[in-house]
Amino acid sequence: MPDATHQAMLLNRLRYKHLLLISLLNEHRNLHQVARTLNMSQPAATRMLREIESTFECQLFERTPRGVLPTQLGEVLIEFSQSALTRLGRCAESLQRHQLGDQGQLVLGAIMGAAPDLVAEAVIEMKRQRPLLQMRMLGETSDQLVELLAHNRIDIAIARYVTALQHNLFDFESLDNETMLAVVRHDHPLTGSVELTLAPLLEEWPWILQPLESPARQVLEKEFEMAGLMSPRDIIECGSIFAGLQLVKRGNGILVLPESVLRDYLKFGEIEALPISVGRTLSPFGILTRKDETLSEPVRHFCEILRNMGKD
Repeated sequence: MPDATHQAMLLNRLRYKHLLLISLLNEHRNLHQVARTLNMSQPAATRMLREIESTFECQLFERTPRGVLPTQLGEVLIEFSQSALTRLGRCAESLQRHQLGDQGQLVLGAIMGAAPDLVAEAVIEMKRQRPLLQMRMLGETSDQLVELLAHNRIDIAIARYVTALQHNLFDFESLDNETMLAVVRHDHPLTGSVELTLAPLLEEWPWILQPLESPARQVLEKEFEMAGLMSPRDIIECGSIFAGLQLVKRGNGILVLPESVLRDYLKFGEIEALPISVGRTLSPFGILTRKDETLSEPVRHFCEILRNMGKD
């Protein structure tokens, strides 16, 4: 097992073109195409790949008649190369903006339950304090956000852990929790019901649910299991808020989403909440950042705004 000094020496021998070669080989799986993209001859690209493999003392790609295929160790270096190139690109973009008088950038991701209230207010406050800071906001499910965070495509995620071992990769600071509701269109046959039980709803009606990989859906499936019930057979999996709302307003489906997302639609009478409890054991969401990484000043400041708003 190489020690820290040996690891540092290996990484110091990697150049930008090496990272780009590895990333492009993963994309094209063809040395000729990669050489053309890098504006070099194929023999030169082959020598560069051999140089990288010599540095790491292992084979990174298998040569086949149809091109090259990454080995298991090659996959590890591909992931590192893509992450490093993403960070380098964003760093260059930030430096260029600073030279033009801007105040940098902040790319964040937020689960749908946190976005309408806490995160939206924090973004507005951040922009009030720093009008020239470029902010980019992505709304996804927790499983998608931790993937983006792991690959350096976002600076911070407002989400929750998806697996038990993710505490080894990310730091987490709890902020709040979501209240989940099951809703139907305003003139659905179930509206006006005073008391409902889950079993017939699962058997008789279609359901519009978040993707199975999302923590909210996993909690819901666990609740079905604990109640001794089968999952609904008639399901539309939908990760889009807009699409889910259009589906529920135009059909007979039962939609499950956070109350914060549904609030305005409930207020204007477009949908109605059913008298059933869902998502009771959903864990809190919070600030997720990459472990052992120094946060940029805009990220630290945004976290402080989130904390202060969470206390109100």
